[in-house]
Amino acid sequence: MTVAISTAYDYFLDLQSRIVSALETADGTPFQTDQWSRDEGGGGISRYLEGGPLLERAGVLFSHVQGKTLPPSASAHRKELAGRPWEAMGVSLVLHPRNPYIPTVHMNVRLFVARAIPGSTDDDVFWFGGGLDLTPYYPFEEDARHFHQVCHDAVASFGPEKYPAYKKWCDEYFYLKHRDETRGVGGLFFDDLNESSFEHSFALTRSVGDSFLNAYLPIIEKRRNTTYTEQERDFQAYRRGRYVEFNLVFDRGTLFGLQSGGRTESILLSMPPTATWRYNWTPSADTPEAALSDFLKPRAWL
Repeated sequence: MTVAISTAYDYFLDLQSRIVSALETADGTPFQTDQWSRDEGGGGISRYLEGGPLLERAGVLFSHVQGKTLPPSASAHRKELAGRPWEAMGVSLVLHPRNPYIPTVHMNVRLFVARAIPGSTDDDVFWFGGGLDLTPYYPFEEDARHFHQVCHDAVASFGPEKYPAYKKWCDEYFYLKHRDETRGVGGLFFDDLNESSFEHSFALTRSVGDSFLNAYLPIIEKRRNTTYTEQERDFQAYRRGRYVEFNLVFDRGTLFGLQSGGRTESILLSMPPTATWRYNWTPSADTPEAALSDFLKPRAWL
């Protein structure tokens, strides 16, 4: 498995580089680089941009970390692996555009390996996970349909059941129970993927990672010149508050990063640069802001 893991490592680094290069071209601003290490093992490369004309905040993160004992968040669904040494690597990104007519987007692809406890007869256990999802502030059906079409095409060759299953998983995962609403219009989400072989699962994960730029850049280009006022920016900040709530209350990736002693600055780079909360506020009827609540309901986009 060592050679396979090395191949995955190279892929994730290259994916980070390709995405950053494309975003630098779109924004016109170079990303900063912050390379970090972790006492228990491993480290990462955080590529980030703050205050760009297009991207108000962008983080494209690579990490490769090891540990002696699986954190509770990683073994919660795999009790039999509790106590094992582990290794994890992947790319995670969140982009918060300045223009409220461009959606926020998230993508993550990762590999996790639970190592056999030394002296045992157990085997190493691997699994992949990841996905991408879109969080608009103003509803455009054509944007959601485009995003979902690319998501569908990314996994179509791996079986007709994959897109509907991963779409449903995404709708259910990115859900704020205390608000009774989804975070956005979904996309794909999968975890615990180790079917068939390492190579097969890795190929599906690569296809999802490679689909990101095709899914998101056309939406940027379509909306980046849309004019907006402070009213739209205020609503964007209000809705960003929901993004913060999900990431801090429900997101397993945030929890794993903090439990495993990850780099706090990198983990919380997913947060928007500004967000607001209003007490018991609802938008006026028959406004684009009011239309968002009906838009953020799971539906068949294709």
